[in-house]
Parts: sequence; structure tokens; C-alpha cells
Amino acid sequence: MWEEDLLNRYSLWQYLLVLFLFSIISLYALPNLYSESISIQIKEKQGVPLDLSLVDTIRSSLSQHNLAYKSISIKDGAILVNFFNDENNQSDARKIISEVLGKNQIVSLKLVSSSPNWLKAIGANPMKLGLDLRGGVHFLMEVEIDEGIMKITTQRKEEFRSELREKKVRYQRIHLLDNKSSLEILFYDKKQLIKAKQSLKLKYPNMTFIDSSIDNRFSILATFTEGYLKEIRNNAVEQNIVILRNRIDELGVSEPLVYRQGLSRIVVELPGVQDIAHAKQILGATAVLEFREVDNDETFSVNKVPMDSEIKQDQHGYPIVLKKAVILDGSSIIDANAIVDQYGRPEVNISLDQQGGEKMLTFSRHNIGKLIATVFTEYESDIDKFSEKRILTKHEKIINQASIQSVLGRNFRITGIRSISEARNLALLLRAGTLNSPISIIEERTIGASMGKENIKKGIMACVCGFLSVILFTLFYYRKFGLIANIALVSNLVLIIGIMSMIPGATMTLPGIAGILLTVGMAVDANVLIFERIREELRNGCNPQQAIHYGYKNAFSTITDANLTTLITAVVLFVIGTGVIKGFAITLSIGILTSMFTAIIGTRCIVNLLYGSRNISKLSI
Repeated sequence: MWEEDLLNRYSLWQYLLVLFLFSIISLYALPNLYSESISIQIKEKQGVPLDLSLVDTIRSSLSQHNLAYKSISIKDGAILVNFFNDENNQSDARKIISEVLGKNQIVSLKLVSSSPNWLKAIGANPMKLGLDLRGGVHFLMEVEIDEGIMKITTQRKEEFRSELREKKVRYQRIHLLDNKSSLEILFYDKKQLIKAKQSLKLKYPNMTFIDSSIDNRFSILATFTEGYLKEIRNNAVEQNIVILRNRIDELGVSEPLVYRQGLSRIVVELPGVQDIAHAKQILGATAVLEFREVDNDETFSVNKVPMDSEIKQDQHGYPIVLKKAVILDGSSIIDANAIVDQYGRPEVNISLDQQGGEKMLTFSRHNIGKLIATVFTEYESDIDKFSEKRILTKHEKIINQASIQSVLGRNFRITGIRSISEARNLALLLRAGTLNSPISIIEERTIGASMGKENIKKGIMACVCGFLSVILFTLFYYRKFGLIANIALVSNLVLIIGIMSMIPGATMTLPGIAGILLTVGMAVDANVLIFERIREELRNGCNPQQAIHYGYKNAFSTITDANLTTLITAVVLFVIGTGVIKGFAITLSIGILTSMFTAIIGTRCIVNLLYGSRNISKLSI
């Protein structure tokens, strides 16, 4: 009898530990009960300290345009303007503030939780909602890796020319092969071939060099190694992701989602974006800026262009001969600002990094009086009418030519731009970074804010219906123990929301809500297994205390095995899945762990408190 009294008892510290864990996680779930207020966030670019005088400027501008706002505050180095629940006011205010403040601040639309400051002080924030719940735009982008490889191969071609010229190796020509990753070098004799191969092989270990001397045709086939090509492809996607994030920052979108999908695709999700056309224009733009020397050594002729030069057209369609060697490209630009000069003509002021400044300094020092051209390249994506395949059309133009009057350094300007809006877009793209490989938008989906609210409403309704159905069934079928299961079920939901709110990168989506509903069923399943085991032990002649003890003990392994196999599946989904699949996997994994906690430990705590160390003759089950 004494042993039976100890069967269903927890120590005080065990009860306190369970209560402490549940209280902490519930605390972080609390912010989800508070609504979100419509706001605008203003912050300085590139980590510059916030100018506090901007608060007065913003306040007076909003007052002049009769735009009502709730409050203006400074938080985390940014100005936050809170509005009453009027999205039109928010949109109008953003345009006005952007015009007043100019280019040095990022003005973004934001939804701010109205939870108390003491919750925010401990880092308790509501769950992030995905695109399907908040509304916004979804882009699926394809990185044209072959174009990036061709660009690198073309650069390597110019490097080969410089290297062979420096080593005094005579060659006929170097040309790019159709695969875009190989170069063929033709020589006059075998002696020059051997000398070139020794030099190039030593300097370029990431390429293979195969020589050929058939029928007095002396050539070297230079090809990038598979390992280096794999590295180029991977870097092309990863670098474009970084640049896209920079462009999104320039657009002023809060909480964007940018991630890789497969080998060459990037998914961009912009919650709450209202100006979708502008977002598409900026994200899809593949502007490449290059500075090249104008070749004035020979008179222009269509059939007679120097080997190291090529023909480009200016904005008016006139042909210009340019050196193929690139002096500088957009990757060296660290800042670009659009301004209007004293004659009202738009221009873009450029600031270079140290390496770019040194290149420009070296070139300009030795080329005083010569012309330098700014070449602007864009890629347009379209569908071929016959093959129905996506193709890229390359458009190149010389936007200006300027004579080098003095030695240039890290700061100079681009003129010859047609409009101030064109100058602003060019400056934005240059600030955000030049895409290393062209990119095209192959899929676009827009979800309105009203549709997002409707999804939330339907998702909550589905959860409520599912919960009520399960609660009524367990209460009817298992009576008092059913009530205990229902308490555990509600606790499980609170724990899922609390943990989702605590994880920085976790986002709740419609598939996430489906994951919650699935774990509700799994949590009830665990309770059903325990309760049926208890009933079975009672039928076998055990007294109530023994039935509770052996019921939980015998059901433990079955519950663990069932949940562990599902957890493995969820982990696999998270590892190989993308986007909403990952969201579903995260919610499912959290739900599995919390349902095991509430079913095995949570309900046991309540059962032990109600029935432990008591002389009972019958169980309400």
C-alpha cells in the first residue's frame, strides 16, 4: 500500500519546473493578443547616426498636408510614426516624407505591435506573418548563370592578352568558344605555344590547358575546371541574393524574405508592398555599368576595327569604337547620388571604394586628354514565340563620353542622362550593387492585404472548429480525463505560438496553420493512447493508482515512436524543402515536441495533483 502511495507523485521541484517553463513560453505568446498599428519607419542609410531634427521636419510636413497621426517616437536608432488604422494616410505620408527628406534616409512602411513596453523590453514580439497572411508580392527569379560565366571568360581573355604581351609571346588570336567557358589561343609556331602554356598554367591554376599541333595549327584550349565552374555558379546566385537584399533595403520594405531555390533560382517575398510596379522594376533591373577608353587611334570603319576594340552605339545611335578592356565596373561603386547641375541637367555623382579609386587614378594619370565612355548594359527577359523558351536580350548603350582633364580619384560624376527619374533609378541600382549575372522574373504573384486578412480569418476559423470538435469529443468520451486532455490541448497551442514568437526567423503561413491543426490531432492521439491504456489496466483488475501508473508507462514508448518518426519526416522536409514547405516543417516539428510535452508530462502533472496519494476506488474515464 505504501508503494502505491508513491506511484503517482511528483516532487515539488518538478511541478515548479513545468509551471516555470509554461509561464515563460506563455509570456512570449502574449504579444500575439495585441493588434498591430500602421506605422512608417525612417532610418539613416549606411549606419549614419540619426539626425534628431528630422522629427520636427516630419511633424510639420504631416501637419501641412493635414495627415493625422497617433504619435512620433524614436526607437532603435530610427524614427517611428504611428498612424490610426488608415492605410491611405500611411501611403500618402510615406510619399510626402520621402520627398521632404531626400535620398539620405530609408522610409519604409511598417506594422508595429501595440503590446506593452514591458513585453517589448524582454524581447517578446508577435509572430511574423508570411505573405499569404499579410499580403504583398512574390517573385520567382532565374539567374542567367551562363551570361555570368561568359562575362568572366571574356575578362580572362583580356588577361591572357596582357599576360602574353608581357611575356613577349607572339600569337595569332584568342577567341571565345560556343560553350562560353573555354578560350582557344592560336599561335604561329610550337615554340610560342610551349612558352605560353608554361606561363598561363602557372598563373591560372583554376583552368586546364590542352595544346594541339595538328596540320601546322598550333593552339591551346583553355577551359575552367569543373570545381571552379561550380564555384562560379554558386557565387553567382549567392552574390545576387546579397545584391537583391540591398535593393530591397533601398525600396524600404520591412521584413522581406529572400532565399535560394534549387541551383539557379531566387525567391523574393515582400510583405505589405503597395507599389508593386516599382518593386518589380528595381528588383528585375539588370543594369551593368562599365567605364571604357574610347579608341581614337584609327578612323572608324565597319570592316576595320582594331582587334582589342569593338563598336558600341551612343544614345543617339551613332557608332563609337571602344577598347574592350574594362577600366572599372559597377562592383567598385560604394555610393551614387542623383543631382541636378546649375543648368538643370541631371547627373549622378559616383564614389568608389579604395581599389576602384586606385584603378581610376592609375588610368587617368596616364591618359590625360583622352576620352572615357560610360557603357550602360541592360538585359530584358522575354519568351521566344517559336520555341516558347525564356530568352535574354542584351541592350548596350554609351550614356556619355568625357575627356579626362585631370587626374581622377575616388569621386567623379556621370553626365548625359536624359531625365532626373532616370538618374535616380540609375543611382539606386548603383548604390544597391550591380548584379554579377543577369536575372529575370519568371513568376509573379500578388496577394492583396484584404486577401491576407481573409486567409487569417479562415485559418483561425479552421483552428477554432478543429479545436471545438476535438474538445467536445474528448470531454464526452473520456469525461474528467477528457477535461484534462483539453487543458493540455489549449496549453499545446499556447506553447506552439510562444515558441514560434521566440524563434527570430520563424514565420507563420497558411501551411503553418495546417501544421498546427495536424499537431492538434497528434496531441489528442497521444492522450487517447494513454487513456485507453488506463482503461485496459482497469479491465485487467488493477486498482486506479496502478492503472494510471502503468497506463502512462506502457503508452510512453508507443507515443515516442509515433512522434519520432513524424519528427524525422518534418526534419527532412525542412532540410530539402523551400519557402512554405520549410514553414510547415518548422510548425510541425515544434508542434510534435510540444504535444509530447503536454500529453506525457503536462497531463501527468494534473492527474498526479488530482489523484496522486489518494485512496480512490473509481476513475472518471
